[in-house]
Amino acid sequence: SQTYLLGKDLVLKGLEKGIFYKEEDGSVWVDLSEIGLDKKVLLRKDGTSLYLTQDLGTAVSRHKDWPFERLIYVVASEQNYHFKVLFYVLKKLGYEWADNLYHLSYGMVNLPEGKMKSREGTVVDADNLLDQLVEMAKAEIEEKGKLEEGDDADKTAEAIALGALHYFLLQVSPNKDMIFDPRESISLTGNTGPYLQYMGARISSMLRKAPELVVAPEDVDISRLEQDSEWELMSLMGEFPEILSSAARDYNPSLIVSYLYDVGKLFSRYYHDNPIITCEDKETAKARLLLARCVLNVLKAGFKLLNIPFLER
Repeated sequence: SQTYLLGKDLVLKGLEKGIFYKEEDGSVWVDLSEIGLDKKVLLRKDGTSLYLTQDLGTAVSRHKDWPFERLIYVVASEQNYHFKVLFYVLKKLGYEWADNLYHLSYGMVNLPEGKMKSREGTVVDADNLLDQLVEMAKAEIEEKGKLEEGDDADKTAEAIALGALHYFLLQVSPNKDMIFDPRESISLTGNTGPYLQYMGARISSMLRKAPELVVAPEDVDISRLEQDSEWELMSLMGEFPEILSSAARDYNPSLIVSYLYDVGKLFSRYYHDNPIITCEDKETAKARLLLARCVLNVLKAGFKLLNIPFLER
């Protein structure tokens, strides 16, 4: 409501310059044949604005307030046409920064029982969904007896619920439709946020239990790590910077999600097959724990980027 007048002014100026044209009924249009489309109304015959007119004003005022290097519109794929037209019109109006606008077009999130439809009331309120996930997480950790004495069940359940929701939504490429299943998202096993949170908590627990094995990396004899599984883990962690670059370049957080799952899965197998803090040879134990600490660093960094709460316990 604060930018539609600016958008209207921009359209009228474009009309004066001959960028747009007026129909007999007084409405103002833009010819889109240059980008392989038809034509689009910018002002109705009574002079009132449309979404597109308002978005023109909003984009210009945004750039005035924050001269951005890149502006990303995170809006569903149903609006692909709208943003193609918006960016084209801004370019025609002479705004060179229109080249720095990007529409991150994402697919729709559906429920197991079908598509959400606001008219039929089959929509999900985010607050209600989080409350539901918190209750489910609470039931899951109580049933499995995962909490240590003195831990805050409510706080832990909320962190798990947020981890479950963010991980589940981000594990699919942005442009794909997906089905969100609350029950599946909250599981402590499989490809879920809580599974990786639990993995982080297990490594943290090892560090608490064996502080005497936590030494500076330069004091660790790395030659003790001679198994294929250890080198495989190190090699995979070495890919982290490139994964982050790709995710940023392609606007695709799902690359980070699947990478973290691969790291967690590989470490879980390694942890199952090899004693770490209980290893009889203390130098080997230090080297293996250093490897676990590196895995923890990768998980923590990934969680921060995906907005998944890290849990020490």
